[in-house]
Amino acid sequence: MPAALEKAIQLWQQVLNSDQIVLDRETLAQYETATYKTSQTIPVILRPQTREQVQDIVRIATQCETPLYPISTGKNLGYGSAVPTANGCVLIDLRAMNRILKFDKDLAYVTLEPGVTQQQLYDFLLAEKSGLWIDATGAPVDTSIMGNTLERGFGHTRYGDHFRNVSGLEVVLPNGDCIHTGFARYPSATASEVYQWGVGPYLDGLFSQSNFGIVTQMTVWLMPEPDYMQAFFCSVDKDNLGALVEALRPLRLDGTLKSAMHIVNTDKAISAFGQYPWSETNGVTPLPRDWLTRKSKEMNVGGWNASGALYGTRAEVASARRKLKRALSHLKSKRLNFLDDTTFKLSKYIRIPYKWLTGVDLDQVLELVAPIYNLKRGIPSNAFLPSAYWRKKKPPPSADQADPNRDRCGLLWLAPIAPMTGEHATIIESIVEETLFHYGFEPAISMTLLTERCIDSVISITYDRDIPEEEDRALQCHDELLKKLIAKGYYPYRLSTRAMGQLPAPEASYSAMIDKIKESIDPARIIAPGRYEENKND
Repeated sequence: MPAALEKAIQLWQQVLNSDQIVLDRETLAQYETATYKTSQTIPVILRPQTREQVQDIVRIATQCETPLYPISTGKNLGYGSAVPTANGCVLIDLRAMNRILKFDKDLAYVTLEPGVTQQQLYDFLLAEKSGLWIDATGAPVDTSIMGNTLERGFGHTRYGDHFRNVSGLEVVLPNGDCIHTGFARYPSATASEVYQWGVGPYLDGLFSQSNFGIVTQMTVWLMPEPDYMQAFFCSVDKDNLGALVEALRPLRLDGTLKSAMHIVNTDKAISAFGQYPWSETNGVTPLPRDWLTRKSKEMNVGGWNASGALYGTRAEVASARRKLKRALSHLKSKRLNFLDDTTFKLSKYIRIPYKWLTGVDLDQVLELVAPIYNLKRGIPSNAFLPSAYWRKKKPPPSADQADPNRDRCGLLWLAPIAPMTGEHATIIESIVEETLFHYGFEPAISMTLLTERCIDSVISITYDRDIPEEEDRALQCHDELLKKLIAKGYYPYRLSTRAMGQLPAPEASYSAMIDKIKESIDPARIIAPGRYEENKND
């Protein structure tokens, strides 16, 4: 152990309890494991319980020139989990800082710490009978609200763009100082939780997808429960992706469709709730298209499948429903269905006669639809977690027991952003299919109409880490796909630790400005070295 680290540990032992300093190799190994191959080691884990302890940790680290890597709950699956971007970083695990510090029911916001999870906030709002919703993601229920927001993650409701709906950050800087952004930096400011910009330069974005400081507090805006909600599910043939995007974009732009809408292809829909049919395909990979066609008919899944939600009064929802039907009326082989709480409950009672009449297994359809429907109501779920076991040979554990890191599930996410046009959507589809098929993987693609003007596509490369050759192919596939997408101008909205450093060099003046900011506040490069740092190579 380096002398500087030994000295830092001695000093940390003076400000932390013994159970807040983790040195045992078994626990360290768990934190060093992601859903893809990594080599970074962690010498010690620190578990602060207060912002003041975070400040003490950072000051000691700076004094001893020992790098730190903060995580919220470490559930960044597919992007690196809890593994640091550089070797030898001391991990700061913030999950014990899990207080909801302030709640305003009338103005619909909470101020919280990094360890507050989706499930915790959902349960809190339920217990308060608040009439307010969180915007849940498909990530595990114990995922940090703050961690996902700082990665600029997204969900399913009209609050789906998470970083757009926060204000008032509290940040510990690399020298141990604490700052508050927006109006919160002024004494007795009344609007720090409700107006994100403050006055003067807006700094919040500097602490998103960066290594400039450790965010220890954040205000998150919540969605008032609407009078009425109706989810919609639309499926079209594979060659109608472009037409579907073109039909939905005007409704997203004019506000008819307020929610983030998700469009998934057949591979994504089938793999989200099942496991690879090894016996039925005699072990052949990638998944044979004829098997996929039969399965999609059985589950009533189309080539592309869109889901969204209509919110408002019953009259407003009825008006939006009519506009949606008109917009999609010209699409061939379209299936459009609407679902609300009443029809969802009734569907459970007609599943047997429905199968007699149509041949469609409604139980399987409901298994697929239910967690998606609940996400649009702000209800988090672990239902999507077993999808990481798609290529494993053994059956996955129950959703609540699943641990893709522990069970050596292979999962790599790649998430390019594109303008919301049918042309861009089909170009991405073509690039992904060509690349993943070449490397022997299923092209599982989702495309989210995230804002009024952009598509956020998420591609999952799923494999079995117990097969070394398969992992090597998956990593090569990821790297080649990233290069191909960038060559066409489709840059990812967030990066896995695998992708960090693989982007082309940005414009020199931008890179120089970022370097100057980092140098001015963290000259020793203590906080998360390598995290989202721009590639300086041509």
